[in-house]
Amino acid sequence: MENSSTKDNDSLEFRTLAEYVTPTSVWQDPIQGLNLPLQVFLCLVIISVLLLAFLGNMVICVMVYQRAAMRSAINILLASLAFADMMLAVLNMPFALVTMVTTRWIFGEVFCRISAMFFWMFVLEGVAILLIISVDRFLIIVQKQDKLSPRRAKVLIAVSWSTSFCLSFPLAIGQPALYIPPRAPQCVFGYTVERGYHAYVVLIMMVFFFVPFFVMLYTFMGILNRLRHNELRIHSHPDSICLRQASKLGLMSLQRPFQMNVDMSFKTRAFTTILILFSVFTVCGAPFATYSLLSTFSHTFYYRQNFFEISTWLLWMCYLKSALNPLIYYWRIKKFRDACLDLMPKYFKFFPQLPCHTKRRIRPSAIYVCGEHRSVI
Repeated sequence: MENSSTKDNDSLEFRTLAEYVTPTSVWQDPIQGLNLPLQVFLCLVIISVLLLAFLGNMVICVMVYQRAAMRSAINILLASLAFADMMLAVLNMPFALVTMVTTRWIFGEVFCRISAMFFWMFVLEGVAILLIISVDRFLIIVQKQDKLSPRRAKVLIAVSWSTSFCLSFPLAIGQPALYIPPRAPQCVFGYTVERGYHAYVVLIMMVFFFVPFFVMLYTFMGILNRLRHNELRIHSHPDSICLRQASKLGLMSLQRPFQMNVDMSFKTRAFTTILILFSVFTVCGAPFATYSLLSTFSHTFYYRQNFFEISTWLLWMCYLKSALNPLIYYWRIKKFRDACLDLMPKYFKFFPQLPCHTKRRIRPSAIYVCGEHRSVI
């Protein structure tokens, strides 16, 4: 009797992937896929997302690789983010698209685990790069410390890739085991009562979304507070810059004598770009993180009839971030926009020419002297 009870306990503690996906009475419920019109619409949208994520991010990588002038620390980090998004488009999106249409995984159990490892490795790498860039902006604007050199950026990239690989590699060997579709368009975390499984999912979600979200939110709040403080100090010194100096700087829009409307956009533009990337990350990542936690901890949520439809929408919302990033680069970063237009043949230059500012701008941190007045902004 003792031996049999011991065997039963062992069988409960160590279950293989095949046991996770063995049909049970619950699994015998019909899987509700997507209706035909929705499938056609989603296919068109998803193919567009896939092509944009691949081609757009590939252009970013080629641009930084070919042009020595583009290899600044921040651009190297953005190239690493683009490479992760590009590989996500190549190694995950096509298989999720096929599974969405067929409502069944046809690529085998081993590749299902490997594709899940790739998915989380590339997603975690993208989040790590955003986190590094946000902290760098915080150090520059708030702490006035510009410590990120191209060499250090490459070291941070190597560390982030290594960490992402270590966190995602257990999925490739089935520890923890993942549920194979048709419950979802790719291998996903599924409902279980195992505490080790729960701990791993919570760890991944903390690293993937919750910790980066709060760290980046803190850095952005600090930056916004600093910029607001600088703006108040500028407006409190209306006579700190004389007319002659303003004329030399090309700042001719004066509100009244010895008062000028200082354009601070040069300092906030890079920060605003990162803030937009952070907003896209939040909108696309928060629903997927919540969905993953509910799938693991909630029996009712995981076994509901429309789970396949929910998982499809939220998964592709997470993929959408990879396609939006290159558009944000093109829209917000003039160097990327110019380099992108130079790389394209003339008959492919269908992107509109966006207006750019050519005025010289005053640095809010600089010291300007006019007569006997001196102001540190």
